[in-house]
Amino acid sequence: MKNLLILPILLVLVYACNPNRNQDVSAEAENWVQLFNGQDLDGWTIKMAKHPLGENFNNTFRVEDSMLVIRYDQYETFDGEYGHIFYNNPYSHYKLRLEYRAVGEQVSGGAGWAMKNNGVMFHAQSPESMLLEQEFPVSLEAQLLGGLGDGPRSTGNLCTPGTNVIMDGELITAHCTNSSSETFDGEQWVTLELVVYGDSIIHHLVNGDTVLTYEKPQIGGGSIPEGYPFPEGTNVGSGFIALQAESSPFDFRKIELLELSK
Repeated sequence: MKNLLILPILLVLVYACNPNRNQDVSAEAENWVQLFNGQDLDGWTIKMAKHPLGENFNNTFRVEDSMLVIRYDQYETFDGEYGHIFYNNPYSHYKLRLEYRAVGEQVSGGAGWAMKNNGVMFHAQSPESMLLEQEFPVSLEAQLLGGLGDGPRSTGNLCTPGTNVIMDGELITAHCTNSSSETFDGEQWVTLELVVYGDSIIHHLVNGDTVLTYEKPQIGGGSIPEGYPFPEGTNVGSGFIALQAESSPFDFRKIELLELSK
């Protein structure tokens, strides 16, 4: 009788002491949504400067080898056709996680600052609301930079087209603020994660490390397009997610999102 009682007690103790138990339960509870299906661009909308909504000029955005890629092999030269591909659903509170790498050479005509330069735009205006000539949506940008092999170049930085944020209690009006990440030279894969709590706090993570934190995103700065319907100082608590095309080829894979409770 004693032996029969001991067995279930031992099983309970083994289960309780399993270091992976909580991780397994947490993973099962998290409902990550794959924004990119690895096959086509369904669910995404393209808007490129100088071109109407939906036109994929020179096949810039495409799917190759189960990746969403940015390519310039059909360009003779780049002439300011800054592009963005928007996921069709807006979000407010969420985690966004993706893997990216800078590949190949920048197209002729691209700006020096755009070499191995891309970004994830979020809390962005809709693609339908962008002007024909508009280069960048009003948004927050998690800037993705590849190293140039000649010194430090952080990634996961913050850029703010048409927006400002609060950082360490101060209003930040500079267009870009560097993160504390390391430099990633070559064509290595890098994981970016955004943890976004509406118009409250936002974290940038690179390969699992928090590299930048700020709060209270709001309309502001010098990149607000003519006729934009919201005045400076308006809180920005939701919007669309987009990937950039700024003249340098990039690969993206495993683009996924986990909605958080408000």
